[in-house]
Amino acid sequence: MNVLITGAGGFIGSRLAQALLKRGTLADSTGQQKEISKITLLDITFPAEKDRRLDYVLGDLSDTALLAATMGTDTTSVFHLASIVSGGAEADFELGMKVNLDGTRALMDACRQQSKPPRFVFSSSVAAFGSGFPPVVDDDTKASPLTSYGAQKVCCEYLTNDYSRRGFLDGRVVRLPTISVRPGKPNLAKSSYASGIIREPLNGVVSRCPVSASTGIWILSPSRVVDALIHAHDLPASAWGVNRVLNLPGTTATAGEMVDALRKIAGDKVADLVQWAPDADIQAFIDSLPVRFKTTRALEMGFVADLNVETMIRDHIEEQGITI
Repeated sequence: MNVLITGAGGFIGSRLAQALLKRGTLADSTGQQKEISKITLLDITFPAEKDRRLDYVLGDLSDTALLAATMGTDTTSVFHLASIVSGGAEADFELGMKVNLDGTRALMDACRQQSKPPRFVFSSSVAAFGSGFPPVVDDDTKASPLTSYGAQKVCCEYLTNDYSRRGFLDGRVVRLPTISVRPGKPNLAKSSYASGIIREPLNGVVSRCPVSASTGIWILSPSRVVDALIHAHDLPASAWGVNRVLNLPGTTATAGEMVDALRKIAGDKVADLVQWAPDADIQAFIDSLPVRFKTTRALEMGFVADLNVETMIRDHIEEQGITI
């Protein structure tokens, strides 16, 4: 099994690579677990410290010659995580289109050159929903994005369905909730506060929350996201059927509930490092996203959510070796 991970310089991509190394196998086109022989990471930047068991390729998705050379004709599995996130795609329309839409199309076309259609796992987003959704989004709710980022993701969802129908690849699309708690530095995602209001205080740093305490968000931990990506890959094509797009299960929490959970675990001194600093633009974006989902199909297919916010925070503390 030869695996390609795009956007692999980021936290989820690098974490996925390590999980695959530890696991050692993935399901092939027949559903049999086969040994992973090579994992290639593609991104525009990587951390200075590299793992010698992995192949690193520096470049972007718009370079079709690079894609061809990187993938060859024997890539069996693709995890496509590379993207310009919500705030970046909204601020720079051309860049968002180049990476999120044109880059994904180029990657899909590279999949057509493989000796067998590879399994193609694409990370979409709940930003697919931005208008007219009901109080609880279910599997039949129509995607109607209100941002360039969301529109680009939905376009790629349709392309994944069509390329799968034609047999060019074996696509699986998972719409990710906001990932929390994400370690490291804040990114340009407008939902990044969902990690910042936990991560920064635990590191003794003030965090400015741009939304009100009553603002809800649909979240999933990094560990569950990685598990979901691998599970999506290993499910047989028959489990997906014609519609290759799925809303992942998650947990609904308000900013206030997240800070309350932090206070319960780490105490007042840590929780009081969260400052409420309203930002109308970010508030409007978060308000445009659905907060509650009914993910019947995902649960029936074996995907799993976190138990609650407190569990997510405790897992982050343990994984990062933080002393309370």
